[in-house]
Formats: sequence, structure tokens, C-alpha cells
Amino acid sequence: MKYELNHPEIRDGVAKLCKDFPGSYWQQCDREQAYPTAFVAALTEAGYLSALIPEDYGGLSLPMSAGAAILEEVHRAGCNAAACHAQMYTMGTVLRHGSEDQKRRYLPQIADGSLRLQAFGVTEPTSGTDTTALRCTARREGDTYYVTGQKIWTSRAEHSDLLLLLARTTPRDQVKKKTEGLSVFLVDMRDVRDKSLTIRPIRTMMNHATTEIFFDEMPVPAANLVGEEGKGFRYILSGMNAERILISAECIGDAKWFIEKASSYAGERKVFDRPIGQNQGVQFPIAQAYAQMRAAELMLREALRLYEAGNNPGEEANLAKLLAADAQWAAAEACLQTHGGFGFAEEFDVERKFREARLYQVAPISTNLILSYLAEHVLDMPRSY
Repeated sequence: MKYELNHPEIRDGVAKLCKDFPGSYWQQCDREQAYPTAFVAALTEAGYLSALIPEDYGGLSLPMSAGAAILEEVHRAGCNAAACHAQMYTMGTVLRHGSEDQKRRYLPQIADGSLRLQAFGVTEPTSGTDTTALRCTARREGDTYYVTGQKIWTSRAEHSDLLLLLARTTPRDQVKKKTEGLSVFLVDMRDVRDKSLTIRPIRTMMNHATTEIFFDEMPVPAANLVGEEGKGFRYILSGMNAERILISAECIGDAKWFIEKASSYAGERKVFDRPIGQNQGVQFPIAQAYAQMRAAELMLREALRLYEAGNNPGEEANLAKLLAADAQWAAAEACLQTHGGFGFAEEFDVERKFREARLYQVAPISTNLILSYLAEHVLDMPRSY
């Protein structure tokens, strides 16, 4: 099969790197609930995780489409970029809204891998996707903020040096709009871990290194405030298009992996003296998933085109995430069904990817919330939440 979204040399390089990390590597990480340290180190050393960081700060200055190509190929190869993908979009908040001192202090070390920015603290147990209802607070005293509260689903916190944190600096009842009074901080967790910061792993259906974190009067230097106090919600939103685009690319990569795996198995597996792929009942779900994947791929291409032209592709980025996640899940279903009982066996690797694929119907934004966004902001229907 032939697929293209440009950057063929990058794609070839990522594919070659991923050959050193076959399904057996990921299965072992799964069994041990281990972070794929060797894989992340290999991506870092090859420069792929610094692709979107400007050259002035030690990165490669590549466009968003290159970042999308990297993540897509990681997933198409059967690997999982969730262990490190956050660096690509959390870094953007610092790059767009951080001070020059913050950029000079942190981005070069993030680019060369000596510092990891993999953790993103936004969601809380009581607020979910209602970000403006978060209860985590940051109180300023002199040149220090003191953070108190809790975050959940903060993935990779145990394997990150820095945390991009959203906290309320002005009480909700003291602002005109509920989106005001939220601020972003770049927290150096090395200074506060096991003191005023507690990290607790959450075991989930897939090996995602996710955690809940607790802040108990955690000190953060005022110099680590990103942008202006109270404007954090806008800063976080400004990075959402990039996040949607990059996650869409991962979904498309997964869809391609499932489709290729299912097609190959359907041609090889014989039952009743004929390949099962000769039966339309097996062919059609795979073909349908392929059609969905190609449509999602075109929407992703359009979102990338608009993004790289300097536009605000809110509609297209959200559509790409919706369509790509649905295509990924359709391909996962078709692949597991094609393999029958063998799809549940660890050695075929389908069950691992199947579990990982289910996440993107829910995170980093649920498909239902995207539908609400489209209804309100694209179709001018009444706000539903």
C-alpha cells in the first residue's frame, strides 16, 4: 500500500529507528508496566523530539507537518508515541508565550534531551473537561507562588523533569469571565518531588504511565510564570490545534498499522481451504476502515496546510481528530475481528494496539466534546454545556 503526507526522508528515518523496537519490546514494557526509556532515548538522540523547536534554541525548526509525519510513522510501525508526544505540543506554550529568559533557560536542554518536558497538568478529578472549574490554586507571596490542589491523568509525570501546570490565581467568583484568572506555570519537579509534590501512578488498561499528582503549598518561582498572570486559559487554548493535529497523525498511523495487519492476515489465513480474505464479510470492514482512514488523512492534510499558512484551523483540527480517531477505532475493530481468537493473544500484538487505540475516543479530548464544538462554533447551534 502507498500513503503519503510528505516528508518521505523523515518517514523513512523514523521507520528504520522503529525496527529496533518490535512488538516484543512493547509487550515486555506492558507486562512490567515499564516506561519505554530506550525508545524515548532513541527518538531524542535522533533529534525527532526536537523537530518543532526553533534552531535558535537547539531544535530543528521543522514545520508542524514534519512533527505529524514523525508521530504517524511511529504508530504505523506498531510503536507508541504517547510516551513522549506531549513534548511537541507543551513546548509550544513556552515558545509562544514564555519569556526570552525561559526559552533560553529551558528549550535548548529540552531539545538535547537533558531536560524532559513531558507532563501537562490541567485535568482535575472534579472538573474533567470543564477546565474553568478547576480548583488547583496558586497564591503569590513576594517572588514565589504557592500551589495547592490536585491533578489527574497527568501522564509521564514520573518520567519528566518539567511540568506545564494550569492553576487558578484569581478566585472564580472574582472574575468577570470564568476563563479569566487562570495562569500557566513551568514547574521544575526535581526541586519539589516528594516534598510538596506527590506523584501517584494510576494503573490503566494500557501502559500509559499516567498519574495523579498532589500539591501541598508547592513553591514555584514567579519567574516561572508563563506569560501574564490570569491569561493562562487562552495560552492553553492556543496550543490545542497543534495537539489535535499531532494526535490525529498518531490515530492515522494506528489505522494504517491495523489495516496492513488485517489485510496481510486475511490473505494468509486459510479456513475451509480458502483465504478468509476472499470472503466479503472479512473484506468489507477492512475496506471500509481504509476509506475512513483516507478521508481522515485528507482532513489532516487540510488542517496542516492551514496551520502552516498561519491560519487558525480550529474546525479542521477538530474534524481531523474526530475522523482520525473514528477511523483508527474502525480499523482496530476490523483487525481484531479478522484475527478472531488469535487477536486476543499477546504474541500477535493486536490486543495491545487495540487497547491503546480505544484511548483516543476519550483523550486528549472526547469525540463528544468535538461534536459539541462543531455544533456551537461551526453550525451556530445553542451551546450545549
